[in-house]
Amino acid sequence: MIDFLVLIAVSVVIAATPMLFAAVGELVVERSGVLNLGVEGMMLIGAVVGFGVTMTTGSAVLGIGSAALAGAALALVFGVLVLTLMANQVATGLALTIFGIGLSALIGAGFVGMPIAGLPKLDIPGISDLPVLGPLLFQYDAMVYLSVALTLAVGWFLKRTHAGMVLRAVGESAESAHSIGHPVIRVRYLATLFGGAMAGLGGAFLSLSVTPMWAENMTSGRGWIALALVVFGSWRPGRVLLGAYIFGGVTILQLHAQGSGGLGFGLPGQVFTMLPYLATIAVLTIISAGPWRGRFQAPACLGQPFRPSV
Repeated sequence: MIDFLVLIAVSVVIAATPMLFAAVGELVVERSGVLNLGVEGMMLIGAVVGFGVTMTTGSAVLGIGSAALAGAALALVFGVLVLTLMANQVATGLALTIFGIGLSALIGAGFVGMPIAGLPKLDIPGISDLPVLGPLLFQYDAMVYLSVALTLAVGWFLKRTHAGMVLRAVGESAESAHSIGHPVIRVRYLATLFGGAMAGLGGAFLSLSVTPMWAENMTSGRGWIALALVVFGSWRPGRVLLGAYIFGGVTILQLHAQGSGGLGFGLPGQVFTMLPYLATIAVLTIISAGPWRGRFQAPACLGQPFRPSV
């Protein structure tokens, strides 16, 4: 029984990791006052580029780095459109997702169905083989630990550093930040690029670790769930981390429900496939309508364009 519970916990961590990458990146973007709804598209670009580079070069490090760069490149397109050309952020983000879906399918056409070896697991002699703690803490690949480390780093950056304070100030009042000399547009560009790189890493984790192969639209809506996680986490990295593991648990529950024939309820498998998305809608509805909605305040300038007056 203990081994089964450990197996479930490990599966939850793996299922949560791509959403955690993307959600923490989007959190930084939104704390700067920019709303980028193109997370799903950037994840797909990261997935296909990471897979393609790893397959052709044999280097997972190059693949992961390329995935981050590809996500950042797509985010740069978004940044130019909304920060320089003042396009509508919502419409541009949605267009970016559609563009990413199509572009990833085009790039990955020659890679469909070609498996590769997944990322190697951490193996510390004497520790990784410990009962319970070994598989629970020391048998993941490097990207799982990277996702947690980056989440902690973002939390420290936002709360403890001057640059993090400037980023938060830009997101709360761009005009005030500009009036005291902070480069609002530059800060928003850097935040947008970071968010794109993180989404690319989330996609690379899917194609290099979760299912080491490429398939069209393999993110299956995880980018949208990542956007919801930012709201669920009330724009705080620690809460986003918790939320990612909760939604990872819902995803695993869905898989087990399908595998066990609907938990005896005789429901079609598609009902359980909807579980993570139904959970997303339910959480967002509760957050928006409940008496605690005041605790989930978005950055004051989120989604508002900014043009320097001087």
